[in-house]
Amino acid sequence: MSVLNRPYFHDEQAAFDHVEAIIWPQGPVCPHCGCVDRIKAIPANPEKRVRFGLKRCGDCKGQFTVRMGTIFEESKLPLTKWLQAIFLMSSSKKGVSAHQLHRTLEVTYKTAWFLAHRIREAMVSGELDTPFGRGGATVEIDETFIGNDPDAPAPRKGKRRGVVQMMKVVALVERESGQARAVVIDNYKIADVMAVVAANVHPEAKVMTDESKLYGSISYFYASHDTTNHSKGEYVNRQNKLIHSNTVEGYFSIFKRGMKGVYQHASKRHLHRYLAEFSFRYSMRAALGVDDQTRATEALKGIVGKRLRYAGPSSVGGVEAA
Repeated sequence: MSVLNRPYFHDEQAAFDHVEAIIWPQGPVCPHCGCVDRIKAIPANPEKRVRFGLKRCGDCKGQFTVRMGTIFEESKLPLTKWLQAIFLMSSSKKGVSAHQLHRTLEVTYKTAWFLAHRIREAMVSGELDTPFGRGGATVEIDETFIGNDPDAPAPRKGKRRGVVQMMKVVALVERESGQARAVVIDNYKIADVMAVVAANVHPEAKVMTDESKLYGSISYFYASHDTTNHSKGEYVNRQNKLIHSNTVEGYFSIFKRGMKGVYQHASKRHLHRYLAEFSFRYSMRAALGVDDQTRATEALKGIVGKRLRYAGPSSVGGVEAA
């Protein structure tokens, strides 16, 4: 049997049962008054326009479904299509473009684009305030550049576009746990990069970077700081094979391959959502013992309280290629 033969990918009631089991493990909770005891399920009846998954609270008399307060709220799409999209985006190592979702799910491109951004919002980690490197763990840090930064000054006349004109990203990977985190920065300066490092790395961490001058003073704030000199072709320290930043380079490799054909048009306003998607999958990759179904379930756990209104994203002309 294929994973895609699971009932909740094809049957709307099974889809609601699946989502409710994840979002309400202790039973339904009324979003209006918080009641958990006097809640009655109303049988679905499409002929009388009674929705699937409809509940009625005995305290406040309000009606609701598990969609309320989540990325699914006010969506006209069947829940089965949402679950198919979440599984596709969770299981594909390099992601799925909006055009591919448009073709696979047989929805409009506009719907697929917004659906994908809602799912990326659900993938944003809820533990961004937990620093990497506790207990002396090793944290690799590096930067990369992608696309065009609309806020950057144009290159001087006769000069080619450089890193100043590109969108800038700082990524951190904790080796021991395999967790990744990436942040968009406005300027490629020491203050900007070190602000990200200070907010995301614990003082007990052992930090690994390349030879960039951005990290010149980092050893004063962390347990240790080791570097490799990429400009001289050194990617692993010749005396100590544990000194390298190849893990975070691998993260960037997957990210850029997944963004190929997308980043030329991807708005800076949404870049943090693409990064959240790739960090989510990387932090729960197969090498860490996480399978596709578990990853999709974890994405579903992040849907609550992250409703994304269409009026916001649609105002930016983000376009994705296949």
